[in-house]
Amino acid sequence: MDNDTPHPAPGIYRHYKGGRYEVIGVATHSETEDPLVVYRALYGEYGLWVRPLAMFCETVEVQGEPVARFAPEESRK
Repeated sequence: MDNDTPHPAPGIYRHYKGGRYEVIGVATHSETEDPLVVYRALYGEYGLWVRPLAMFCETVEVQGEPVARFAPEESRK
């Protein structure tokens, strides 16, 4: 269980590849009790997704630079 990673606030986030998503909240896995971010795509079929909290909040490398996998839209102004 990951208690050290802050939970993302509900709202609109942009994936580092450009897609927009609405974070609905953080759920708990029924078997492992790991936190999972619940979010919805704001394009296409508006699919509902879950991703482990630590993975949602991690940074990835893009052209040799670290960037947030998901960033709140207001932080990209």
